[in-house]
Amino acid sequence: MTTTDYLSYIAGLPRVLAAAATVFRDDRGRVLLVEPNYREGWALPGGTIESDAGESPRQAARRETAEEIGLDLPPGRLLAIDWARSPRRPPIAAYLYDGGVLDEAQLTSIRLQEEELLSWKLVEREEIDRYLLGALALRVRAALEVLESGGGAAELEDGHPAGG
Repeated sequence: MTTTDYLSYIAGLPRVLAAAATVFRDDRGRVLLVEPNYREGWALPGGTIESDAGESPRQAARRETAEEIGLDLPPGRLLAIDWARSPRRPPIAAYLYDGGVLDEAQLTSIRLQEEELLSWKLVEREEIDRYLLGALALRVRAALEVLESGGGAAELEDGHPAGG
């Protein structure tokens, strides 16, 4: 196979998007959510992995957190990976990392990326479904269960446990 043939082969492979986000909590266990201005529903701080620039999921989670809420913190352990399908776009491999518990000083220093976000809030676990749509709510709940149990990362498909 020539280099040209190989590049043509690679260009013809199916597309998969990749995203990374961080689960931050306060000392009461509430989850930090952000309200995007470009779509319905709330989200976690995070976004698309810039793989063309050689960015890893962990690096993307940190960069997106710094850009979106002004906190440049290294992500903790991987909590969940979700293979999320949609009829409107290619599938997304979505990585969720532990952001830890934010103290009062960190919470008061949050600065929103005004180009993309309207607001942020801390949400009780029981309210997650009111703010997060579809598989994202399931993904966040699975990540919280991993935090509570101390177990390994959750492998999900469309927010549900994979392989079972």
